[in-house]
Amino acid sequence: MAKYKPWVLWCFILIGFICIVTLLCLCFTSFLDGRCSSGSFKKAAVAADSQICSEIGRNMLQQGGSAVDGAIAALLCTSVVNPQSMGIGGGSIITIRDKKGNVKVYNFRETVPRSFRQNLLKECPTSFNFSIGSQWIGVPGELRGYEAIHKQYGKLPWARLFEPTIKLAREGIPLPPYLGKIMSFVKNLIQATSLCEIFCHKNKTVLSTGDIVKFSKLAETMETIAEKGAEDFYTGKIGHDLIQDITAAGGNLTMEDLRSFQVQVQDAWTVPLGDAKLYIPPPPAGGALLAFILKVMEGFSLTPNSLVGDKKIEMYHHFIEAVKFANGQKKSICDPKFNNGKCAEHLIDPTFIDRIRKMISSNMTHDNSYYNVTPSSDHTGTTHVSVLDEDGLAVSATSTINQVFGGMIYSPRTGIILNNELADFCGRTDTLRAGERPPSSMSPVILESKSGGLLIIGGSGGSLITSAMALSIINHQWLGMSLKDAITEPIIFIDSENDVNFESRFDESVSKGLKEHLKHKTGNWQHFLNVVNAVEKENNCIAAMSDSRKMGMSAGY
Repeated sequence: MAKYKPWVLWCFILIGFICIVTLLCLCFTSFLDGRCSSGSFKKAAVAADSQICSEIGRNMLQQGGSAVDGAIAALLCTSVVNPQSMGIGGGSIITIRDKKGNVKVYNFRETVPRSFRQNLLKECPTSFNFSIGSQWIGVPGELRGYEAIHKQYGKLPWARLFEPTIKLAREGIPLPPYLGKIMSFVKNLIQATSLCEIFCHKNKTVLSTGDIVKFSKLAETMETIAEKGAEDFYTGKIGHDLIQDITAAGGNLTMEDLRSFQVQVQDAWTVPLGDAKLYIPPPPAGGALLAFILKVMEGFSLTPNSLVGDKKIEMYHHFIEAVKFANGQKKSICDPKFNNGKCAEHLIDPTFIDRIRKMISSNMTHDNSYYNVTPSSDHTGTTHVSVLDEDGLAVSATSTINQVFGGMIYSPRTGIILNNELADFCGRTDTLRAGERPPSSMSPVILESKSGGLLIIGGSGGSLITSAMALSIINHQWLGMSLKDAITEPIIFIDSENDVNFESRFDESVSKGLKEHLKHKTGNWQHFLNVVNAVEKENNCIAAMSDSRKMGMSAGY
């Protein structure tokens, strides 16, 4: 029998030890993977407003595309499946975390054109209503933004991202139930505007759920953009055709407005939240308001036990009070470029947050002056897509044409539905300046835990975005709910007059306690179109949730 020197024996022992440790690690990892809940994914996922758009985004990932490719494809699809929410006639705010952990925000929301009605803000509605007409159109930034993020992070050819949506638009789709529901609410407005060209039968009656809707002109436009790039929209024939239609409708946009549009790229603001980091889009996005509410609530040390008995009433009371103070801070959300570079920084300042938290009484509420609230109008709209790919690239994308079908202006030469983004200045400012971006509730965020877990989350629903997102994060991070339960749980919406509105299915014992004992004034808000879509990666398992309120479904693999 061969004899080995002691150092050789020790080498064998060390190698054996390393092999055993490696095997144990692999077994442990497999054990964790095996514990993934049913319906979760191992590699990547997309959460959009509809199953078909989530699947189109997922298919791009499976073809070797990045999370940005998946997000763009899913958003283009949404412009056909939920055209009331967004489209290439609008703009977006997108938060992107690369695989190294760097987080950037791409803001390509619409801007004020060079020429606009000087007294436009005097036309702002004083209660919930639609701002209809070409005077509200902002300079669309959607395609410039897609171009910028695709250039930086895209893997697939630009044209391939458009192919599935071009096919849907040209061949037509059965009118989705959610779109049919929305159209039934605004039927008279559709019949009275240029939207009737695509959403009405030949006898001018509005399409209903199941009827085939086609976007033939939009398909042609997308085909050109797929072939020639975004440049044709901003300097070429598509742009000229679009401006011609806007001018015919009485609007003020010019080719110079399109040519001069620029995407704004910034570092995300980082806000500590427990052991995690919350990455938010800076103003004029609504991330600071969301972070402010979460930081105020963090000080109340919430746990699953906060849902037991009277503690649940107290927790929601504290939340309502935090949102009332946030409503009083809405006017601090502005475009820093036009406000000496300073907007809303105090909302994430610990000293300010602590001071506000101390002003919250556990047994009473106050009138609006206590919160510095100036009543304005609320609105709905917008879409959100969350994507995580195999390489760890995370995309949180919120896109909009603002209110339902924007300003109800359809461009017959291009098939594009235009935004009414300038209405977002209503109640927030007394002046408009060319190039300025309006304040927004849009808050595409990414939450990174100390253990390396990621939550990619965002919402739609206009004024409801902040409440819906804050409650979803509170439910999941502190109250122990699964991602699905956290999002589907009924919300409280505190409107712009600080009236409290309860979504149907909300706990009646809690709403009774809030109204009768704590004297919160209630409103009559009917339109709970709050939708939160999210993707989460934790312990090698990926959960994805598309909000059932919009009949959405996620996709992954």
